[in-house]
Amino acid sequence: MALRAKCISSRVAARPARAVVCKAQKVEAGHVAAATIAASALIAGSANALTYDELQGLTYLQVKGSGIANTCPVVEAGTTNLNELKAGNYKFQKMCMEPTSFTVKEESQFRGGDSEFVKTKLMTRLTYTLDEMSGTFKVDGSGKVELQEEDGIDYAATTVQLPGGERVPFLFTIKQLNAKGTLDSFSGDFVVPSYRGSSFLDPKGRGASTGYDNAVALPARADAEELAKENSKSAASSKGSAVFSIAKVDPVTGEVAGVFESIQPSDTDLGAKTPKDIKITGIWYAQLQE
Repeated sequence: MALRAKCISSRVAARPARAVVCKAQKVEAGHVAAATIAASALIAGSANALTYDELQGLTYLQVKGSGIANTCPVVEAGTTNLNELKAGNYKFQKMCMEPTSFTVKEESQFRGGDSEFVKTKLMTRLTYTLDEMSGTFKVDGSGKVELQEEDGIDYAATTVQLPGGERVPFLFTIKQLNAKGTLDSFSGDFVVPSYRGSSFLDPKGRGASTGYDNAVALPARADAEELAKENSKSAASSKGSAVFSIAKVDPVTGEVAGVFESIQPSDTDLGAKTPKDIKITGIWYAQLQE
């Protein structure tokens, strides 16, 4: 038992950063219905990646400060032949989504130029992975699938920084995802809750459900058009879209893993700002039970 713990500990220490090779069709936010992902052999591609059983065998002190709590398990055994996943109605649990790339859509600096997704610098500490999600997963005889997310740690506050220094906060999520398609590519929309709650107060004491209804220092201009968005707070949800692909299946344990790409809006500061499109790519893992 001690020998196994020592072996796992050495794998943890040498664990390299993950890289996802993910290619997707050009998609716009809210319109990912037909997008596809080409998932190459990346799941369990690293000899130092940890499986679910290995992660469960780690002690608190082995995990503390290592960043492992922000990673998803991999499937070492199993097959890339997706036909091994038999048709049926499954319950999925332990679903985990680990982002490996965040990009933000920015307008071109040149007149008439196309907007593009630019690389960002992650400002959030290693607390942005979604985990312990559950729901239903259906597979029919023709290989069509439907996934419905129902519960779990399905949102995480995250902030990235653009090359110019602007910081973009957003709520990484797949809340209430309903995805349909094939094992190679299934996609759908999900709900993106407001980054701030309705009771959050801005520096002037204004909120959506509490606080002042205008800036106290400017009562005479409370109805001015340029102040309307700042005074009228909105905690309404928005929508995002995601596309998933299964890369590996273990029929014995029910484990599946693959890659994902999602596009969702950033924080609107309770309706005061125009949201930016955030593209997130990464890997995911889940356990299926009939």
